[in-house]
Amino acid sequence: VQLQASGGGLVQAGGSLRLSCAASGRTLISYTMGWFRRAPGKEREFVAAIARSSSTTYYADSVKGRFTISRDNAKNTVFLQMDNLKPEDTAVYYCAARVAGVITTSQTGYYYWGQGTQVTVSS
Repeated sequence: VQLQASGGGLVQAGGSLRLSCAASGRTLISYTMGWFRRAPGKEREFVAAIARSSSTTYYADSVKGRFTISRDNAKNTVFLQMDNLKPEDTAVYYCAARVAGVITTSQTGYYYWGQGTQVTVSS
């Protein structure tokens, strides 16, 4: 499966952005999906994940209550709604897919990765 992330940009603190991850090559319902991010000078970290059927979601503590992951399997797209953004959310955001049905926060559990989209939050 090929993944294409989009929707990043520059926003002021307190603002919102909606990231999209469009899949091609395979139907998205076959995959558990995740979002990760890499801030300048830091390791890539887990942000959120969603099960194949959308029945289960999981968030990093740093984004819980502000970010919402969702998916539209009919459109082969996963979304990350980001509200109340903070300067520390500035990073390149990546979507990723894994075949296994169990959600994991580990990067090694995801085999397919998109190219990343830049999110910059100004104070």
